[in-house]
Amino acid sequence: MSGHAIDSTLSLLVHGYAWAPDLRRAHDGAPVVHTRLMGRPTVLLHGPEAVAFFYDEDHVQRHGAVPTPVLDTLFGRGALHTLDGAHHRGRKQLLVSLLMSPEGIGGLTARVESGWREAVTGWEGREVVLFDEVATLLAGAICDWAGLPVPDGAVREIAEDCVAMVDGFATAGPRHLRARRARHRQEQALMAAVTRVRARDPHLVRGTVLETVALHREPDGTLLDPHTAAVELLNIIRPTVAIAWFVTFAAHALHRHPGQRDQLRTHDPDHARAFAHEVRRFYPFVPFIGGLAARDLTYAGEQVPAGTLLLLDVYGQHHDPALWAGPYHFSPGRFLGHEPGPGELIPQGGGDARTGHRCPGEDITLALLTTLSSALAHRDFAVPQQDLAIPLSRIPTRPRSGFVIELEPLSVSHHAPPFPSRLE
Repeated sequence: MSGHAIDSTLSLLVHGYAWAPDLRRAHDGAPVVHTRLMGRPTVLLHGPEAVAFFYDEDHVQRHGAVPTPVLDTLFGRGALHTLDGAHHRGRKQLLVSLLMSPEGIGGLTARVESGWREAVTGWEGREVVLFDEVATLLAGAICDWAGLPVPDGAVREIAEDCVAMVDGFATAGPRHLRARRARHRQEQALMAAVTRVRARDPHLVRGTVLETVALHREPDGTLLDPHTAAVELLNIIRPTVAIAWFVTFAAHALHRHPGQRDQLRTHDPDHARAFAHEVRRFYPFVPFIGGLAARDLTYAGEQVPAGTLLLLDVYGQHHDPALWAGPYHFSPGRFLGHEPGPGELIPQGGGDARTGHRCPGEDITLALLTTLSSALAHRDFAVPQQDLAIPLSRIPTRPRSGFVIELEPLSVSHHAPPFPSRLE
């Protein structure tokens, strides 16, 4: 069957996030659809059962699955995302220890809260592009948290480079070239930082994330080569900066649904977390996730030969009416009293983040998105006339304008400040 499938590369490029749902509709909503991408046999999988199947390492391998253009922009060569088996488990434990500890999450959140309070004082009375400013705020916080020395004025450049890497991985042309240049520039800077750690530079702080990654040893006892160490450091920094996409979507949701602002101003942690979950479900970020069939497989009665490219439908799953009531209605209440299971809400992958291929930074994403969504709700801001369209044909997408806001001065606001636990 797969040998006769029509190549749908052009359709993917044209339709973006709508490609997978459209393809499934053309096949009567089947959980398995055979197609081709760039001439390669491809199978599109959909649904919570497919998530469990996809995240079983006996079924799917990552090595060789990520196209070279994506490696050279988004993930980097030798990254955790490309590993399987013992090498993946060893590297994963490194990132889990750094990104999933309560102390680590709390320390980064505190830096973001402090950075927000400082940043917004400079926004009052003028128009700012929220996406750009939040990306810079996050870049400064994550670099400080990781113990990375950043020259004065370089934080915005780091933010712009990280944004470029994400923005250009799924396209050709100028965006892709900018992404490649940005990755090369930041990898070189981080390689220099790793070298300084290994040379015992007395000016560097000890016990940092930078030092931990620089001195990490693989299962065979060898240090990561400086380039791979830089890649993994960048795979901590870049995804944190990418939370700017979710925060901008949160602002868009608050603008479209003003009642949500009042809910977030109550300091109800359950609602704040539900709001963050719904932002990650409703808005388009990851269209699908890819891997390779590790051997000849059978799923839902369909034969999947070894080496077939497997794509797990993410955007389609998040908008499937069989899984979500009113999937195109923004409704945080669907998550009140209901924490999503490992195969249900999958913007950062499925399965177990501690042992599998689910992103170990998901808890950080939730913490920072919750924090900044609440902060936005506590500040009155005007939204000038602008293009707030979010085109599904563009991957990754965001409001075309970047979401321009003008903050009302805090002195005339009657709302309680955000982060009360930090200000007491």
